[in-house]
Order: sequence, then structure tokens, then C-alpha cells
Amino acid sequence: MSQPFIQTQELTKYYGDVKAVDHLDLTVHEGEIFGFLGPNGAGKTTTLLMLMGLTVPTSGTATVGGYNIIKDSREVRRIAGLLPEGAGYYEDLTARQNLRYIGQLNDIPKPEIEKRIADLLEVVDLAKWADTKVEKFSRGMKQRLGIAEVLIKKPKVAFFDEPTIGLDPQGTKEIRDVLIGLNKEQRLTVFISSHLLYEVQQTCQRVGIIRGGKLIVADTIGNLSNKLAGKEKMAIEFELSKISPDLIREIKNINGVTSVDQENLKLYVHMERDNSSEVSETIMKHGATILLMKPKEYSLEEIFLKYYEEA
Repeated sequence: MSQPFIQTQELTKYYGDVKAVDHLDLTVHEGEIFGFLGPNGAGKTTTLLMLMGLTVPTSGTATVGGYNIIKDSREVRRIAGLLPEGAGYYEDLTARQNLRYIGQLNDIPKPEIEKRIADLLEVVDLAKWADTKVEKFSRGMKQRLGIAEVLIKKPKVAFFDEPTIGLDPQGTKEIRDVLIGLNKEQRLTVFISSHLLYEVQQTCQRVGIIRGGKLIVADTIGNLSNKLAGKEKMAIEFELSKISPDLIREIKNINGVTSVDQENLKLYVHMERDNSSEVSETIMKHGATILLMKPKEYSLEEIFLKYYEEA
């Protein structure tokens, strides 16, 4: 495991009497893609703003790249970039002009700005539209431009708040591919705040789940799935050549089987103990072939709902 890059200690934020973030202890490692999950109002955006040094915690603290978010907020913003949800652009300027302006705001030397712009437009696949006004861009193209704006100052960590919300499947895939590519090629630490569980599962190496400002759990999706499997009764996934109502009915009648769920040609058999041999015999008796048999793997949606309900 790489070194911690972001660490929070009892990080807390009140807005009046409302506790938006509640004693958050979180670690994000250098070079990973971390997903921060929770519904709207869970405290995700407030956490991002504090980590960027854009709002001051009520109590607690954090470091980003070794810099204290309160004492060294300027240094934090130097090494970190943020693409907020609903980021605004200068619609009457071209993509190149937007990036040039952001580069100037970050005091990047003029000759260096033009080189970075050319490189970044290639990275986010906007080179063909470099001199097109942003008002003609699709939402997905604007999001890719936003990523380029975050990257123009060469940050060590990039925060993205709901980066794929409102995008069609193609636009979503394009953003996902860009973020994964940046992480692999530049070792960029990526922190994604989102409530879109499927996209997080496709993109992130570790996730944290937040509810009411409190961190419920943080780990790899694989570890969370294994922990969830350990909490519940045994569940085996069977992929079959064919499934009939009679087969499902007979499996349900096996002593120790608690439930059977069907998804196309897959059966998820939940048991109090390992009845997999008896289930297999029943399947073969009904003339079906077992194409795959393995312990059930939980989706991020199942993991999220289970931990969220138990919190």
C-alpha cells in the first residue's frame, strides 16, 4: 500500500446548528482512485471544500500532501485541483481560451501555458474542438474541459464532485476512461465524490461510505464484499444452462436453503450451511448443466445498502 496522501482527524463542520460533517477520520493513499459515497446532503461536498482549504472546519483538522488544510491552505490549493458539481465555463470563449485564462490565474508562464493546453486537449480528447466556443459543447465535452482546467496546474491530487452526473452512457464512459488513464499514466491521486454507485464500482479502487456526516466504513470493494458475505448466511452463485420453476421450487425445499434468487440463467442460493452438493445434484437431476459455481460476490449497490441500513 502506498503512503497516505490525505488524512483527516476528527474533521467536523457545522452550518449553524446543522452538523454537516461529524468527526471524520479518513485516509486516502497516494496514487489511488478513492470513491466517497453517500446521498445528497450526506456531507460529501462539505468534506471536499474543507480538504481544498476553501472552508474552515469547526473542529478537527486534515492534511493533504503533508500540508495542513488550515495553516497551509495556499499550499494545499497549489497541489490540489477541484472540479465542482455544475462547474461554470466562459461559454463565449473557446476551449483554448478557457484553459489559457485558468493558466494565467494560476501564474503559469505564458510559453508553458500553451504547451500544457496543447497536451491537455489531447488528453481529454478535445484537440479537434480547441478553437470552438464552449457554448457549442455537449455536457460531456464541458466535463472533459473541466478536467483539463483542473489539470493545467499539474496537481498531485484531483477532487471531482459528481463528475458523471447528467451524462449519457457514452459521455460517462469517456470521463471514466480519462480519470482511469490519468491515474495510471501520471499516478494522479483521484478523489471522487458521488452517489452513482455503478460508476464508482467501475472506477475506484477503494470507497468510503458517509451518512449524516459520519464515515460508516472505508475499504476496497472486494474486502467489503467479503465482510458482507461473512456477516450473512452462505450464498452460492450458480450459472446454469437452463432454469425451470420446478427446479427453483425443489431447491427451496432442500433442508437448510433459506432463499433462492434468479437473475436470467443465474441462481443465488442462500443457505444456513454448505448444501452446495445437494443443490448441485438437484440441478443435474432436472437436466441442467452447471456452467459456473462460486460464492456470491456483492455489488457495490448491495454493499452500500447493507452498510447504510445498519449504520
